[in-house]
Amino acid sequence: MMAQFLEIKAGYPGALLFYRMGDFYELFFDDAVAASEALDIALTKRGKHLGEDIPMCGVPVHSAEGYLLTLIRKGFRVAVCEQLEDPAEAKKRGSKAVVKRDVVRLVTPGTLTEESLLEARRHNFLCAYAEVRDAAALAWVDISTGAFHVLPLSPVRLGPELARLGPSEVVVSESKEADLAETVTESGASMTTLARSAFDSASAETRLKALFGVEALEAFGQFSRAELSAMGAIVEWLEITQKGKLPILRAPMREAEARVMQIDAATRANLELTRSLSGKRQGSLLATIDRTVTAGGARLLERRLSSPSRVSEVVQDRLDAVAFALEQGRISADLREDLRRVPDLDRALSRLGLERGGPRDLTAVRNALTQADAIASALGEMGLPALLAEAVQSLRGHGELLNLLDQALVAEPPLLARDGGFIAEGFDLELDECRRLRDEGRGVIAGMQAEYQAQTGIQSLKIKHNNVLGYFVEVTATHADKMLSEPLSDTFKHRQTTANQVRFTTVPLSEMETRILNAGGRAIEIEKRLYSGLSSSILDVSDKLYAAARGLAELDLAAGLADLARGENWCRPKVDESRKLIIEGGRHPVVEQALKASGEPFVANDCALGDGEDIWLLTGPNMAGKSTFLRQNALIAVLAQMGSYVPATRAEIGMVSQLFSRVGASDDLARGRSTFMVEMVETAAILNQADDHALVILDEIGRGTATWDGLSIAWATLEHLHDVNRCRALFATHYHEMTSLSVKLERVENATVTVKEWEGEVIFLHEVRQGAADRSYGVQVAKLAGLPPAVVARAKVVLEALEKGEREGAANPKVLIDDLPLFSATAVQASTPAAEKESAIEAMLETIHPDEMTPREALRALYELKDALKGEPG
Repeated sequence: MMAQFLEIKAGYPGALLFYRMGDFYELFFDDAVAASEALDIALTKRGKHLGEDIPMCGVPVHSAEGYLLTLIRKGFRVAVCEQLEDPAEAKKRGSKAVVKRDVVRLVTPGTLTEESLLEARRHNFLCAYAEVRDAAALAWVDISTGAFHVLPLSPVRLGPELARLGPSEVVVSESKEADLAETVTESGASMTTLARSAFDSASAETRLKALFGVEALEAFGQFSRAELSAMGAIVEWLEITQKGKLPILRAPMREAEARVMQIDAATRANLELTRSLSGKRQGSLLATIDRTVTAGGARLLERRLSSPSRVSEVVQDRLDAVAFALEQGRISADLREDLRRVPDLDRALSRLGLERGGPRDLTAVRNALTQADAIASALGEMGLPALLAEAVQSLRGHGELLNLLDQALVAEPPLLARDGGFIAEGFDLELDECRRLRDEGRGVIAGMQAEYQAQTGIQSLKIKHNNVLGYFVEVTATHADKMLSEPLSDTFKHRQTTANQVRFTTVPLSEMETRILNAGGRAIEIEKRLYSGLSSSILDVSDKLYAAARGLAELDLAAGLADLARGENWCRPKVDESRKLIIEGGRHPVVEQALKASGEPFVANDCALGDGEDIWLLTGPNMAGKSTFLRQNALIAVLAQMGSYVPATRAEIGMVSQLFSRVGASDDLARGRSTFMVEMVETAAILNQADDHALVILDEIGRGTATWDGLSIAWATLEHLHDVNRCRALFATHYHEMTSLSVKLERVENATVTVKEWEGEVIFLHEVRQGAADRSYGVQVAKLAGLPPAVVARAKVVLEALEKGEREGAANPKVLIDDLPLFSATAVQASTPAAEKESAIEAMLETIHPDEMTPREALRALYELKDALKGEPG
C-alpha cells in the first residue's frame, strides 16, 4: 500500500495527498506532519519506511469539506485520491492485492465548487495572465458560476485589474514567475505556474474549439494571440485539476478597458469599495449598499461596483431599471419576496456539470424556475424598461423542464443521491414497485399466504423465513399428504420435513423473495439512473438556465438599489459626457450609516467642479471632515456610473474615465518603503496616468517630509494637475501658503471646512464653503485627543513664538527655537494653578445680578467692566 501511496504522491509533489482508505482520507509522511499542524489533529504513525516510523493522520470522508476549506485558506493544495474499485473486487485478485486508487481532483483556491467552501455572495475567480510579444491579456473564470471573460491589457494594468477582480488564484507562465510574483501576491491571490507550452496560442485555440464544440471562435469575438493564450492556459489548468471533467463554461466574453472606469489598487483600498482597510466586508461601501436578497444579485452588485461603466447608454439603462423599481413600490416589494425564495441557480448548474451535484441541486433548479415563472407572470405586462424587459424574457420558456422536475422530485430531498428517496412517487412505476416491496415486504408475503390458504383450503398454512431456506410455505404433518399429491404438488415443491411440520416452496415465492431482498438496492439504482437523466435534461439547456440566472440577478439588483434609494433618500444622478461634477447635499454613505446608528446627523455638503473650476483646494483643520468630503464625492461618482442612485439631493456627473485617490498612507516595510515613499509612488502613478476626464482625490501631499520640501512637492503637484493632466481634482492640504495658487491658476478654487471657536475650544461644523482657512487648529485637536494639559500649554507657547517669528520675518527656524525659554514646559505647568485664580473681571461679574438692575445701573456696570478690561481705574 505504501508503494502505491508513494507512486501516486510522486505525481503531485506540491499538494497534500488525501489517500482514501475506507471511511477516511489518510495522509502520510511530510503531508501528515503538515496537515496535523494546520488542522490541529492528532499525528500518529503506521508501520515503517526505510527503518523510520511513518507519520500518519486522517480525516473522515463525511466531514472532509471542512478540513479542505481550512487547508485551502492556509495556502495548501490538496490532491484527492479515491478508491476506484470495491475492496471485495481487489480481494478476488489475491489476499494481498491493493485496491485501485487514483487522484480524481486537485483542489486549489480557484477551482472550488462546493457550497460549503465558497462565499455565496462573492465570485471565486481563477485568472490566467499571458504575454505574446508586445501584447498581453488577462482571462478569468468562476467555475462555480460558469462566467468566462478575457481582457486585452498592457502589462502595467495587471495589478489594477487583479485588484478589481480579487481572484483566488492566478495562473502564469513559469518564465514570468519572478516578474509577476509581487504583483500577484499584492492582489491576495495564490500563484500557479505552468509550463510555457500551456500558453501556446495555437494549442489554446484548438483547446477552446473542443471545449465549446465549434469549428471557429469568431462567433465569440475576434481574439488576439495573447487573449487566446490566457484563455487556453485556464482551460489547461482546469483539465489538470478536474482530471478531464471540465465545468460548464459560458462563451468567453471579451471586455475592453475603455468601457469601464479605471480604478487602481491603491484607490480601491483607500475608498474601501468592497473591503474595508482591515480587509473585511463590514465597513465597506459594498456592505453599506447591499440590499440584494439572492446570492446571484449580490455577486452582480459587487461586479458592478468594482467596474463602473463609462458607456452612457449602459448607465442610463441601469438607472431606468432602478427608477422603475422605485416608482412601483408595491410591485418591487412583492418581487423581493419572490426573489428571497430563489436558490443559487448558477452554482447548482456548475456542480451538476462537474458531477459533484446532488438531489438538492436538482431541486434548486426546480425551485429557481418555479420562482422565475411566478416573477415573469407578475411582471409580464408592466411596460418594463429595456434592461428589466430583457431579464423577464430570460425567465420564460422553461415550462417543459419545470414540469419534468416538478413531477420527478420530492419537496425536500436528501443531500446525496446514494441515499435515495428524492424521486417522487408515481414518476417511475418500477421504482414504486421496488419501494413497495422494500417497505411493505411483510404485507406482500401476507397477501401470498392468504392466496395459498384459499388455494389449498388449509387455514393453518403459513409462509415463514429463515436464513437457510429463505421464504418457505409451512404446514403441519397432518396436511402433508394433501400437499404432496396432485394437483397441489405441481405448485408446491417439497423442501424439508421436520418432526411436526413439512416445508414447501413455489416458483412465485422464490421470485418474490429475490425481488424483496433486492428491492432496496434496486430502488437506489433506479433513482441514480433517474438522477443522471434529470441532470442531463438540465445540462442540455444550461445556456438558457444561465440566462435565467442572470435575469434573476438583474431584477434583484434593481429592486435592491431601489429599496436603498427609497430608504436612504438618494436621488437619481444625471450622467453625461461632460466634465462636470456637481453634487448638492452630498453625503458619505458609509459614514452616514455609522452616524445614524449612533443617532447623530450627517452634515451634507456641495461640490461643484467643471465650468472653469476643475480643482478645489481644500483647507481646514484635522478632524473637520476633509477626508470624508473628498471620499464621498469619489464614491458618488462610482455609484452613479455603476447605475445606482446616489446619496445627494442633486447630482450631475460628467463621465469619469479614471478615478485616483491618495488619502492616507502607511509603511510598506516588506519592500523597504516608508510612508512618504508610498505616498510619492502613488502620487507619481496619478500624475503619469490621469487624463482630462479623470477625477483625482489627493489629501495631504508632502506631509511626510520636511515642511519646505513637502510644500514644494504639493505646490508642484497641484500645478501639474492643472496644467498637464487638466483633470478634475479635490486637493486637501494644511499648507495654507498654497491658497494663493487660486489667483495664479485660473481653474483652481479655494474651499475650506469651517470650524467655530468658543471659549478656547474648537467646534467642528463639518461644513464646506468657498474660501481659505487661516489656521489648522492642530493644538486644539491635540487637546481633544487627550494630550496632557502641560503638553498642550507648552505647544501653544511654541506655536505663538513660531508664528511671531514668521510674522517678523525670521528666516532661520533655529533662531526661533533658540528664542524659546529653556524648561518653559515646567514654568507653564507651575503657573497653571495661578492662572486658575479668579480675574478681577470675573470677580466683578459675580457681583452683578442683571434681573435686579435698572437700565442706568446696567449701563454703568458695562462701562466699569470695559475700563477694567483696559486696566484703567474705575
